[in-house]
Amino acid sequence: MTTTNRIYNFSAGPAVLPLEVLAEARENLLSLPGVGMSILEISHRSKPFDEIIQAAESDIRRLAGIPEGYHVLFLQGGASLQFSMVPMNLLPQDGSADYIVTGSWSQKAVKEARRVGGVKVAATTEKDDFNRIPAQQELSLDPEAAYVHYTTNNTIFGTEFAYVPQVGTVPLVADASSDIFSGPLDVSKFALVYAGAQKNLAPAGMTLVIIRDDMLKRTPASLPTMLQYTTHVENTSLYNTPPVFTIYVMGLVLKWLVKLGGLEAIDRVNTRKADKLYGEIDRTGFYRAHAQPGSRSRMNITFRLPSEELEKTFAREATAAGLDGLKGHRSVGGMRASVYNAFPEAGVDALVQFMQEFERTRG
Repeated sequence: MTTTNRIYNFSAGPAVLPLEVLAEARENLLSLPGVGMSILEISHRSKPFDEIIQAAESDIRRLAGIPEGYHVLFLQGGASLQFSMVPMNLLPQDGSADYIVTGSWSQKAVKEARRVGGVKVAATTEKDDFNRIPAQQELSLDPEAAYVHYTTNNTIFGTEFAYVPQVGTVPLVADASSDIFSGPLDVSKFALVYAGAQKNLAPAGMTLVIIRDDMLKRTPASLPTMLQYTTHVENTSLYNTPPVFTIYVMGLVLKWLVKLGGLEAIDRVNTRKADKLYGEIDRTGFYRAHAQPGSRSRMNITFRLPSEELEKTFAREATAAGLDGLKGHRSVGGMRASVYNAFPEAGVDALVQFMQEFERTRG
């Protein structure tokens, strides 16, 4: 396998994929073994694709230990469509849902939910520039809420929940787009989990939804067909043509995770990578982390330099050195190193070395 001219991609998404997955997809792109046609041409109603999508679901259930009574769906529209589908299916017009707001994506989720029904902000860290996750005791939860929604990891601000909110008997909904399968996931604590695939699971184009069976009873019959979770459950995600290639690649990524040792194994890898970067950020004070300790994301590591001019120079010279995608989100500035599951540890080491040399010459 050649890696000639490959750079280290710190982009927040679409994100880096495992090299062996890319190699296998390339090798079989013209013709799937035993099929005689490309995965790009294959019918979603064919037996070979049926085996692909069933294997992907089986590995998802195996990796997360998904209990009975949950459905696994492969949908489209990204997490952004789920901002609408969740309240459309789960929030009665005369009801109210609790939202924990920890960044831009949860703010957008609130905006869409308010188009459907009542929304109560159970906690927000906006006044702290979203540099931390609220503690459990800060959550003002309504025991009569239709559900509680939160975003597990915040790509723009670089914060991540280190705990699962305790919400009593109220259904818990999680947008896990940017840290799905980065570590163990106790699905039994959730009524619904959704995640865009383009961070840790696959190329862009698919959204994973894991939904508990009793939630399906809430779907209004008047809801348009494609917006009903029941439609996709009853048709095993094949009501319309699914993103066949994305699901195929996701299946390869899942097998890579299984071979690696599962979610416990990737959890150790991700912790080690993040610890290296935060250790360098905290080492002298030249770099400054945006997120407070205890709230720091392992997927999206955000930091600032002493001046915006230095940040521009850092980003430019890093790109020239083969460390691409480090410029922070346009809304917050600074730097952001996204180190999802498949991001190689050697790339983290290279960034640490670059940071040390940059500080030596500019500090």
